Amino acid sequence: MNRKYEAGKLIIVCGLPGSGKTTHAKQLEQELRAVRLCPDEWITALGAGLWQSDFRARIEQLQWKLAQDLLALGHTIVIEWGTWARSERDTLREGARALGAAVELHFLDVPLDVLLDRIRLRNREHPPITLDDLMNWDGQFQRPGAEEMPLFDSTL
Repeated sequence: MNRKYEAGKLIIVCGLPGSGKTTHAKQLEQELRAVRLCPDEWITALGAGLWQSDFRARIEQLQWKLAQDLLALGHTIVIEWGTWARSERDTLREGARALGAAVELHFLDVPLDVLLDRIRLRNREHPPITLDDLMNWDGQFQRPGAEEMPLFDSTL
């Protein structure tokens, strides 16, 4: 898509745990001088557990409000929420476009055995993520497909 945008740019980093979302988002943050929004970091900083879904939802609502304000000011925002559901990605894309922002989707698709190895190496989750967890989440994850990807701006 070649459109002229008046606001900033939203980059959605999509993938399962261990796919490299944080590493990729941090790289984009530095290269693009972007604002990176990661719920895990906020949750940990506030002393809550990573698995408290209600708390995570509230953090993501706060981050989305902040992202919209910054997009309207012309900033580049990197969101690394995982965005497993297409409806989540649609909401973010449509909200950013309503502000006049460009929207890119960076989808990190990694085999389950690699995800598990990376998760074990980082040893950050308590309780630890298991292969059964990953298999369950993989079944829930709605991978962006050929019909969805063209809805986003090119990453080139």
